Amino acid sequence: MPIKILDYSVESLSDVAEFTKKIALENSASSSEVDITVSSGKSISVRLQKLETIEQQNDKALTVTVYVGSKRGIASTSDFDSSAIKDCVLAACQIAKYTAEDKAFGLADPLLLAKGNKDLELYHSWNVGEDTIINEALACENSALEFNKSINNSEGAQLNTSESLFIYANSNGFINGFPSSRYSLACSVLGGKDSSMQRDSAYTSARSYDDLKSPNEIGKEAASRTLKRLNPQKISTGVYPVIFEAPIATSIISSLVSAVSGSNLYRENSFLLNSINTKVSSTLLTIEEDPLLLRGNASTFFDDEGVALKKRKVVEEGLLKGYFLSSYSARRLGMQTTGNAGGAHNLIIKDSSISFNDLVKKMHKGIIITELLGHGLNMITGDYSRGAAGLWVENGKVQFAVEEITIASNIKDMLQNIQGIATDRYTNSGKYTGSILIEGMTVGSN
Repeated sequence: MPIKILDYSVESLSDVAEFTKKIALENSASSSEVDITVSSGKSISVRLQKLETIEQQNDKALTVTVYVGSKRGIASTSDFDSSAIKDCVLAACQIAKYTAEDKAFGLADPLLLAKGNKDLELYHSWNVGEDTIINEALACENSALEFNKSINNSEGAQLNTSESLFIYANSNGFINGFPSSRYSLACSVLGGKDSSMQRDSAYTSARSYDDLKSPNEIGKEAASRTLKRLNPQKISTGVYPVIFEAPIATSIISSLVSAVSGSNLYRENSFLLNSINTKVSSTLLTIEEDPLLLRGNASTFFDDEGVALKKRKVVEEGLLKGYFLSSYSARRLGMQTTGNAGGAHNLIIKDSSISFNDLVKKMHKGIIITELLGHGLNMITGDYSRGAAGLWVENGKVQFAVEEITIASNIKDMLQNIQGIATDRYTNSGKYTGSILIEGMTVGSN
C-alpha cells in the first residue's frame, strides 16, 4: 500500500508535478523544474512533569522555476488546486520576463540525471498515540530531574515527529521522489543556586524512532552536562590547545564546506580559493561524502536538480579533492556540478582511532569547548573569534568549568593544526565527526 501523507502519495504528487510542467510549457517557458513537498509532524513538550504544549504541523509547498532562454523566474504556492498552480506558473513566467539574463541559468545536464530508485531506508512510521509520546517526554525529563539533587529546575523535554513526501521533476524528463521521516528528543535542565545557576541539554535525532537514544539516556546526559558546568572558575589568558566537543566540531567542518562551496567560490568570498589538490588541513583530516548512507541524516540518491550521486573523497589526508557545486555555480566556475545542489550529503570524518578520554589525555592541558556563542568567522580572510564556554583540563583530567571566554585563531591555521579526532562520533547531523583537538588557539578570559 503506498505511503500517504496529508492524503498525497508519491504518485499523486507526480501528477501535480507533470501538470505544473505542462502549464509552464504552454506559457512559453523553454524549460522548467518543480519541487513539491508535503509534511506532517507533531511536537510535544513537557516541563516539570506537566504537559506544556502539543503542536501539529501540516505543510504543503510547490515551487516552480521557469527558464525563458537565459532568464529565470521562481514562484511558490501552498495550494495544489489547478487554478492556483496556473497562477503560480504565470507568476514565475512574469518574473522571468523582468530578470537579467545569466548564461549560467538552466537545468542540469541530462546525462548526469539519476535513473531508477534506491531505498535508503529514510522512512520509518511510528504509529503510537499522543499518550505514548507524552509519556516518553515525561520519562526523559524525569530521568534528568532525579539524576542529582543539584538539578532543581527544568526548561523541559520535547519530542518531535515528522513524516514527509517530496517530488522533484524537470522538463528534461526527470521525475522522482520518496518519503522520509525524522524523530528527535531533547531535554534541558538547570542546576545550582541563585546567580550560579547553570543549564545544559542533550539531544538525539534519527530517521527511525527506534534509533534514538532512550529517554533515560537523554535525561541523564542533560543532567550530567549541567552538573559539569557548576562552579565555573577563571583561567589566565593565553595560547592553549582546544578540543571542540563532537557536536561543536561540526561547526569547523561547516566552515570548511562553506569555503569550498560554489556560491562563495565564484563570488571570491572564500579563504580557500583555488585550493583543489592543495593541502588545506592536517594529514589527520579525511572527509568522505556518502549520499547513499542508509538512514543517513542527509541521504538521497539525487540532488535538488536530479543529478545522480555517489560516494567521493572531499578531503584525503589533508588534501582537498573536491568542491561542493550545483550546476549554476559549476557553470560560473567553468567546472561540472558535483551533485551538491541543496548542500552536502553525509560528510563522514575519519577518526584517529583515539577515544575521547585519550584525546583529553593527549591534550594534557587546555580547554574542552562545549558551547560556542556568536558568529565570528571572516569568510574571506579566515579570521576566527567566538565566545565560548567549556571545561578546563590539566594533567589530562577535567578540573573545573570555564565560561565567558573567547577563542581566536585563523580557520586555515586551525585546520592545519588538527592533532586528533576522537571516536565519539556525533550522529545528529549530516556531519558525522568526533571531537577535534586543535593546537594553539588564543584564549581570552575576563
